[in-house]
Amino acid sequence: MTHDASNRPLTEGLQKLMLRYQSGESAAADELIGLANPILVRYLYATSGSSLHLDDLLQECWLRIHKARGSYRPGEPVLPWMMAIARHTRVDQYRKWQRTHGREVEYLESATRHPSNTVPDTLQTDDIRNAIRSLPDSQREVVVMLQLTGMTAQEVALATESTVGAVKQKAYRAYQTIRQTLGSESSPPTNKGAR
Repeated sequence: MTHDASNRPLTEGLQKLMLRYQSGESAAADELIGLANPILVRYLYATSGSSLHLDDLLQECWLRIHKARGSYRPGEPVLPWMMAIARHTRVDQYRKWQRTHGREVEYLESATRHPSNTVPDTLQTDDIRNAIRSLPDSQREVVVMLQLTGMTAQEVALATESTVGAVKQKAYRAYQTIRQTLGSESSPPTNKGAR
């Protein structure tokens, strides 16, 4: 089974829900949140490196999705559209926090060492978490989208306003860095969408 085929039910489900949501069906909004929320939580946690502001990020992301729902084009994949919104939300919130809480960096760093119970189970070891956190933002984002959300390289390219080649290059470099950081000569994580 290919990567695309394994995500087809999710992709089709998101598209149907998004169309119902655009037409104002409140039940569709609840279903959409139920289906997409775990993906957004994994992405926002893994790219922000902290559970401290995770709820705020998630709430802001859903507010933006709600406001932008009219900009979704039927027939287009929903996940890259949502991830682009999540990405911009994270960047904007980070900039806002830097301006307003620049001196609290030490506190934030200590808080990330002790994540709360809302942290997804997908990142289980401190070594892996630290290896991913050590990546440059653009590489970390690509790895998270490919590995934690299961997006294809094409979907990541759409979400990051990049090319498939650039996504693959960032993924390759990130996997190299992770292997070096972990001291492992094993193969990088496989994701058929990144090849």
